Amino acid sequence: MVEASAKKIKRIAWAITGSGDQMIETYNTMVDLKKRTGVETMVFLSKEGETVMKWYHLWDKIQKDFPNFKTDAGPNSPFIAGPLQMGYYDFLLVAPATANTVAKIVNGIADTLVTNAVSQTAKGSTPIYILPVDQKRGTVKTSAPTGRTFELTMREIDVTNSEKLAQMENITLLKSPYDIYDLLGMEKPEV
Repeated sequence: MVEASAKKIKRIAWAITGSGDQMIETYNTMVDLKKRTGVETMVFLSKEGETVMKWYHLWDKIQKDFPNFKTDAGPNSPFIAGPLQMGYYDFLLVAPATANTVAKIVNGIADTLVTNAVSQTAKGSTPIYILPVDQKRGTVKTSAPTGRTFELTMREIDVTNSEKLAQMENITLLKSPYDIYDLLGMEKPEV
């Protein structure tokens, strides 16, 4: 369980990377939280995040549910890092985070909108919560855009990078999209 923030959450910055694993659960959680709390949610997508949203048939939905979302035009465009560093947002959420995004963050590479936002936010006091998709050794079940379930075997390097990520300054790992409810001090729906 992740600790709820001591202060009332008003604004969240949510970064979406190119992971299909846990995307539907994360998306549904964020829509539910927005409806139930009215928390202002600024969404920004990596270039591959846009691809995955289309692949999972969420592109039209995101335009309706989060109409002011932003897409990656470069590591600092649109300009998100400054408001995150200065505390305009109560926290930065990267969910789900691909193995590529995690590897870049762990190695200090800030060459995308998402990795730069994490790098710059970590220098301030705004908390960062990341949901890496590669956290457990062995196999995990996931769903294709069609709903078909299949298994993926995690690579050792990707799990190791997630473990390194958990040790970084100002970053807390989430184990599940449903941990996001904990951040707002809300009960999780029964799954």
